[in-house]
Amino acid sequence: MPPTRGRPIAIKLLILLIVPLTSLVGLWAFAATLTGGDGLRLLEINDLVTNLADPSEQINVELQNERLASVEFLTTKRGTTQLARQRAQTDKAIADFRKLAGDQQAISSGMAVQLRALYDQLDALPAIRRQVDGGNPAPLDVIDGYSQIADASFRMYDAMILMPDMTLYRQARAVTMLGEAKDLLSRERAIIAVVLDRGKATPLERREFTGMVATRRLLYTQALSHLDSELRGPYEQLVSSPAYREFMRAEDAIMGQATTNGLPATAATWPVDASNLWTAVDRNQRQAVREITQRVTPTAVNVLIKIGVAGGVGLLAVLASILLSLRFRGRLVRELAGLRDAATELAEVRLVALVKRLRTNVGAPTPDELPPLEVKTDTSEVLDIVQAFNNVQATAVTAALSQARLRHGVSQVFVNLARRNQTLLHRQLLQLDSMERGAEEPETLGDLFKLDHLTTRMRRHAESLIILSDQAPGRGWRNPVPIHDVLRAAVAEVEEYPRVEVLQPPPVSLVGSAVTDVAHLMAELIENATLFSPPQTRVDLRTTITPHGVIVEVEDRGLGLTRVELDELNTRLAEMPEFDLAQSDQLGLFVVARLAARNGIKVTLDVSPYGGLTALVSLPADLLADQPVPA
Repeated sequence: MPPTRGRPIAIKLLILLIVPLTSLVGLWAFAATLTGGDGLRLLEINDLVTNLADPSEQINVELQNERLASVEFLTTKRGTTQLARQRAQTDKAIADFRKLAGDQQAISSGMAVQLRALYDQLDALPAIRRQVDGGNPAPLDVIDGYSQIADASFRMYDAMILMPDMTLYRQARAVTMLGEAKDLLSRERAIIAVVLDRGKATPLERREFTGMVATRRLLYTQALSHLDSELRGPYEQLVSSPAYREFMRAEDAIMGQATTNGLPATAATWPVDASNLWTAVDRNQRQAVREITQRVTPTAVNVLIKIGVAGGVGLLAVLASILLSLRFRGRLVRELAGLRDAATELAEVRLVALVKRLRTNVGAPTPDELPPLEVKTDTSEVLDIVQAFNNVQATAVTAALSQARLRHGVSQVFVNLARRNQTLLHRQLLQLDSMERGAEEPETLGDLFKLDHLTTRMRRHAESLIILSDQAPGRGWRNPVPIHDVLRAAVAEVEEYPRVEVLQPPPVSLVGSAVTDVAHLMAELIENATLFSPPQTRVDLRTTITPHGVIVEVEDRGLGLTRVELDELNTRLAEMPEFDLAQSDQLGLFVVARLAARNGIKVTLDVSPYGGLTALVSLPADLLADQPVPA
C-alpha cells in the first residue's frame, strides 16, 4: 500500500544518504575538474600561442621597427618610403592578429578584458601616425604612444600565462619579462636616434632614458634568476658578450654626461651597437618562447595521466560507497515497508473486521482472528516496533471489545425503553381511537385529534431509538400500500403537517415490508424541512417515476446550507456512520442513514431553486409492488 501522506521513508533515507554521497561525489568531481581543467588549460595554451601570442608578438616587432622609423623620420625628415613600407608591414601583422584572435573561442574573462584593451590601443595607432605625418610632435610623445600598445600586449601575456604548473609558470613569466626588457631596448634605440641627431640629451630625455635603462636591467636580473639552466644559457652568453658591454657603456654615457658635456666621440657607434644587441636579443627571445611552448604539451599530458589514475581510483571508491549505501537503504526500506504493510493490514483489515463483527457478536476474538504481527527483519529496532504493535493490538482489541459491549448494552437499554414506550403508546392510541369514536362535541374531538397526533409523533421517536439499535420496529404491512398513503402517513407524523403539501403522486405502491421504514424516513426529512424553514412557508412533496424506481422530492424554502455542509451531510447519508452519542442533535440524520442503507434507498441533499434545500429520495424498483394501485 503506498503512503497517502508525507514523504515515504525511502525518500528520506535517500535524502539522508544524498548529503554525504553528494559531498563525496562533489569532492571527487571538484578534484577531477580542478586537475583535469589544469591539463586542458595547458593544452589550450598551444591554441592561445598560435592565435594570440605569436601574432601579437609579431605586431610588437613591427611596431618596434615602426617606432624607430617614425623617430628617425621626425629627426631627419628622411626615410618616407621606408616608413610607409614599415607601416604596411605593421598593418598586415595587425590584420592577421585580428583574424586569428577572432577565431579563438576558449579564452578566460581576464583574457577577454586584456584583449579588448589591446584592441583599443591598436585603434589609436592611426592617430599616432597622423601626429608623425602632419605635425611636429615631441619624439618622446611618439615613443610613448607606441609603448602603450606594447604594454597592452604584455598585459595580455600576463593573463595568458596563468598556468596551473608553478614551475612552468615561473619560466613563462620570466620569458615575458625578457620580452618587456626587449621592448625597453627598442625604446632606448629610439631615444638614442633623437640624441644623436641633436648632439645632446635634454633633461627630460635623460630622465626617461634613465628610467628605461634601470627597468630593463632590473627585468634582466629578475628574469635570469627564474630561468632554468637551459633557457638561461643563451642570455648569460649575451650578457657577457662585447656587444652587450658596449651598449651598457652607451647607456651610462647618455645617463651621465650627455646633458652637460655633449656626446662622446664613441657616440657614432651607438646605433651599430644597439642594432647588434637587438639582433641577438630578438634571436634569444624567439628561441625562449619556442622552448616554453614545446614544454606545455608534455606537462599537460602528465597532468591528465595523473588525474586519470587518481580519478579512476576515486571514482571506484565513490561507486562502491554509493552501492553499499543504496544496498543498506534498500534493506531498511523493505523491512519498514513490511512493517507498514503489517500495521496497515492490522488497522484496515483485522481491526475493521473485528469491529464489524462486534456490532452483532460481542464475544472475545479468537487467536486465529487476530494473530500477532510478523515481519521479516534483522534490525533490532524494527523488531521492537513489531512487539510494540502487538502490544498496541492487544490493547486496541481490549478497548474495542469493551466499547462494543458498552454499545451493545446501551442499545439494549434503548430497545427495552423504546419497546416499553411503544407498547404504552400503542395502547394509548387505541384508547384515543375509542374516545374519538364516542366523542360528539367538536371541541372535545379536536383535542382528542391533537393528542392522537402527539402520540403518533412520540411513537415515531420511540421507533427511532429502535432503529438506532439496529432493530426493526414492531409495525408492518403484508400487502402493498399506495405511495400516496405512505406519504400522507409520513406527513401525519410531523408537528407542522398543515404546511406540507403532497402533490399528486403517480399510481404506484410500495411493498408492505418497506412501508414502515419509508414512512419513517420521509417523516424525518419532512420534519427537518418544516423546522429549518420560516413558519409562513410551505414544504412540497413531489413524486416522479424513473426507469430505476421512484424519486420523492422534499423541498423547503429555508435559508439553506453551504456547499461544504451539504457535501458533509451527503457523505454521512451515503456511508451510514456509526451512531455517536456525542452527536445526539443530529439524531434524524442517523435514523435516515440507517433506514436508507437497510432498504437500498439513496438520499441526497441539494440546493433548492427557492433558496432552501431539496431532499431527493430515490426508491429502487424492488421496493415497488407489481400490481397497480387500487382505485
